[in-house]
Amino acid sequence: MNLYLAPLEGITTYTFRNTHAEMFGGADAYFAPFINPSDQEKVSRKGMRDILPENDKTGKLKVQVLTSNAESFLKFLEKIKPYGYDEININIGCPAGTVVRKGRGSGFLQYPDAMDEFFCGIFSKTDIKVSVKTRVGYSSHDELYRLMEIYNKYPISELTIHPRTREELYGGSANIESFEAAYNISKNKVCYNGDICSVGAFERIAEKFENLSGVMLGRGVVQNPALFREIRGGEKLTTEELVEFSERLAEKYRIVLGSDVFTLHKLKEVWVYAGRNFPGEKKLIKAIHKANTLEDFKSAIRALPKI
Repeated sequence: MNLYLAPLEGITTYTFRNTHAEMFGGADAYFAPFINPSDQEKVSRKGMRDILPENDKTGKLKVQVLTSNAESFLKFLEKIKPYGYDEININIGCPAGTVVRKGRGSGFLQYPDAMDEFFCGIFSKTDIKVSVKTRVGYSSHDELYRLMEIYNKYPISELTIHPRTREELYGGSANIESFEAAYNISKNKVCYNGDICSVGAFERIAEKFENLSGVMLGRGVVQNPALFREIRGGEKLTTEELVEFSERLAEKYRIVLGSDVFTLHKLKEVWVYAGRNFPGEKKLIKAIHKANTLEDFKSAIRALPKI
């Protein structure tokens, strides 16, 4: 069973992925945050920079695209072919309002007939593997049956299912019953995604669904970058490692971003999750998020107790 790092917009960029791979590793693949071609089929420099082979030190990068237009998808495919990628992932799960309003990401789930046409247009012309990341519906879990009917018509290399609807965002708990229904129906390989923030949570999913092709972890790995290692039977994360990881990130962010201010902002985004390792240290966590300089930030994380 493969272990994947999920794409988190703004966080799991190549700086984070490379630093994680060199210090912790354990992932079978790292999924880059989605690239969103514009209506004019243009791709931002920032988006392309994140998937350039020379910026990837993991050797395990997977590219993700956000689009609901077959022509746009095929044009994007031509842009990345020179980079040697043999697979592309389509995001039909992002619940962000700006994405949904354009009928992309999980907004596409409202239009199953259009989705069917989209996939028909893709698979009739593409010559590389296509995987999909989806939710189980837009507003109702009952929508999953129609969605699975569509997915089963096409040779999707791997179907990653997050068992929430778009309207649920990330609230409540992932619906295991809905995932099980989709898992049992699927004719394609299935990967699980949702709420895996501990070894125990992973083991419960792995034991219940023995034929999964993979499990995708996102927020859990940002919180605990040693989680892949722990799942594979390795040592638990230490405070010292988490501090070192943050300081390595700081060094690399400063090079890429060219600014202490932007670097500090990026580190604070990571510590929205990493701070959950210290539930009893509200004062120190507050100091981390209120730090106005990198030195103040580093002083605050170095003062954290052992996990």
